[in-house]
Amino acid sequence: MRKHWKRIFQIMLIAVILMGIFPFGWRWMVQWRYGRFITPIEQAPQSPVAIVFGAAVYENGRLSDVLRDRMDVAIQLYKQGNVKKLIVSGDNRFVNYDEPTAMKQYAIEHGIPAADIQPDFAGRRTYDTCYRAKHIFQVDEAILVTQQFHLPRALFTCQQLGLSSTGVAADLQPYLDARWFAIREAVATSKALWDVIEHDPAPVMGDPIPIFSN
Repeated sequence: MRKHWKRIFQIMLIAVILMGIFPFGWRWMVQWRYGRFITPIEQAPQSPVAIVFGAAVYENGRLSDVLRDRMDVAIQLYKQGNVKKLIVSGDNRFVNYDEPTAMKQYAIEHGIPAADIQPDFAGRRTYDTCYRAKHIFQVDEAILVTQQFHLPRALFTCQQLGLSSTGVAADLQPYLDARWFAIREAVATSKALWDVIEHDPAPVMGDPIPIFSN
């Protein structure tokens, strides 16, 4: 009987170890495979759209450092002529919390015409943003704008969903939570694998809104 329970314990221990190792191994694989699609802003290609992934917005409407840097890079891409439009995608599930509107307002204040900014009010997750860019806004090619730690997962997700994409990193300063970002990304990248295989949970859908309708 003891041998039986010892064997069960060993199997469980191995399973726990593998579960702990897998996220970091998979994260490394995604970084290795998709890192080649990340380019400096000076070498960014021409693309119809830049997709800006949402992040925290404070109660007074001020963008967090992470989000402001993403917007600044996207604005630069637009002004350089690399892209024609911006999709600003973020969370809008809660009363008095609206990432896309804050992002759009910031872009307008920095000289981007409102007509060239498309808010995505249901970009709750990276998967949602990529899926909706492809199926709601009918984008086939885009530059993804986010920080270096997030870009491999974003590129993996968008490309797996059929969206041809290049990444431009928005690391304009050191971030206080950088270590936490690295740990979070290991788990989130494993979740991204499940997302693209199972398509679950499904993103918020709706009627198509072609970003280039004319």
